[in-house]
Amino acid sequence: MDTPSAPGAPATRFDTKIAVLLRDDLAPWQRLNVTAFLVSGLGTAVPELIGEPYADADGSGYLPMFRQPVLVLEGGRELLASAHGKAVSRGLPLAVFTAELFGTGNDRDNRAAVRAVPTSALDLVGLALQGPRNAVDKVLKGARLHP
Repeated sequence: MDTPSAPGAPATRFDTKIAVLLRDDLAPWQRLNVTAFLVSGLGTAVPELIGEPYADADGSGYLPMFRQPVLVLEGGRELLASAHGKAVSRGLPLAVFTAELFGTGNDRDNRAAVRAVPTSALDLVGLALQGPRNAVDKVLKGARLHP
């Protein structure tokens, strides 16, 4: 069920899940930076994830956001590699952030840094994915909620 809850109603259980998996050895600023970059990709790849624009009581408008929560999890290097392989094999919408991207300063160089490395050698520090709840849960098995 992917419908919004009325105020005071029981929490909505979505049929799909949005999740970010971060490597557990990142500095706090890196975790925030990687999360922001990763989720930006999902909104463009899966436009139905985006809700309606917001407005306050005075009529000031605000940008739309995801219609459902984003889970942020963490795990080790091996878990990221495993999750990446599972997500790719299942064809789930996926965004990646590699360690090399901390040293680039623009989108062109970011894409070139990822393109320069074979899939099996990507130094993943984070990934974001979206899909059916059970598929995302299987991909992220072993990850723990970010503290």
